[in-house]
Amino acid sequence: MLRFYTAGESHGQALLAFVSGLPASLPVSVDFINHELHRRQLGYGRGGRQKIEKDKAEIFAGVRRGETIGAPIAIRIENRDWANWEKILPVEALPESGVGTADLKKLVAPRPGHADLAGSQKFNFHDARYVLERASARETAARVAAGALAKQLLREFGTEIASHSVQVGHVKLERAATWNEIWMANGDIESPLRCVDPKVQDRMKAEVDAANTANDTVGGVFEVIVHNVPIGLGSHAQWDEKLDGRLAQAILSIQAVKGMEIGAGIAAAGSNGSEVQDEISYDKAAKKFRRSSNRAGGLEGGITNGEDIVIRGYLKPISTLRKPLGTADMVTKEPIQAAYERSDWCVVPAAGVAAEAMVALVLADAFLQKFGGDSLPEMRRNFEGYARQVEEF
Repeated sequence: MLRFYTAGESHGQALLAFVSGLPASLPVSVDFINHELHRRQLGYGRGGRQKIEKDKAEIFAGVRRGETIGAPIAIRIENRDWANWEKILPVEALPESGVGTADLKKLVAPRPGHADLAGSQKFNFHDARYVLERASARETAARVAAGALAKQLLREFGTEIASHSVQVGHVKLERAATWNEIWMANGDIESPLRCVDPKVQDRMKAEVDAANTANDTVGGVFEVIVHNVPIGLGSHAQWDEKLDGRLAQAILSIQAVKGMEIGAGIAAAGSNGSEVQDEISYDKAAKKFRRSSNRAGGLEGGITNGEDIVIRGYLKPISTLRKPLGTADMVTKEPIQAAYERSDWCVVPAAGVAAEAMVALVLADAFLQKFGGDSLPEMRRNFEGYARQVEEF
């Protein structure tokens, strides 16, 4: 079983990621992890925080001489902004006399759409600072680092993951993109919004500019594609073994994602059954079953069917606005304008990178459950034996 968790606050000393369950002898490239972290920081509409942070992964455990050793892996990502917050968020208790520096940054005007108020009520804080520090999407940097390890495992078996933006605000990509288009856009770090169509991307940029000019924010839709997926990951046998359900949880756990779709799920809901199923045929020359389309998005009955996995995440606009919304003071209970914390105004491409990481982590665990093995060579033998079974079916 692959397990991971993260720790750290947005303006704390560092973000931490812990990953256990990867097989021994898996080659690990720190450069690739850092490349993924860099991709997460890119995108048109990012705020000033990205000019401060230069995310780099430091591996403290579980990797020696460039390979996993079968032990838990610990990764640290420094927060450069900690230098500006060390006196505001100290680890040690403040002196009892006088008003501490930390009081200067108390947040008592909870922001609508954030975890500020609900989290403060839950933990009985009359200060949303501790809630927002952990609820911040800065935490996704640790997820991306962990997901980069999972991607490196999947690549050993030929499986690749990519994302692109299909909607920003009111502007949509109105056609299906090919895998080659998505893969090319995915690798283009100069692409402002990672859209496969340059003309649509220009209109998306205009949408971001309009939101920025209005001191507003803009949401959108990202699509994650998993290419070259083996048949048989996941299971139909129990509700929590269905891979589509596990992927849904992973995507919806990303900050600001409020909806998720697999394949043509939303369009299919307004269609007849005869319009949305993927008909099956058998190619005798290739000795393979084929589907006429991929409206199921690569998953049937909670099991991968060999087609590309197609996932869309629906991202609400960032809740921190320079044009503050109305709220109520948590202490005085009086009407007040919501607090403003430095923020982005469009994060659709970054959310796609975070989603790639979460999909990679879920699929890597599904690979390990299906093919097992304490080392990569053992896992590869199991995979190759199963591949022969499928080929001979």
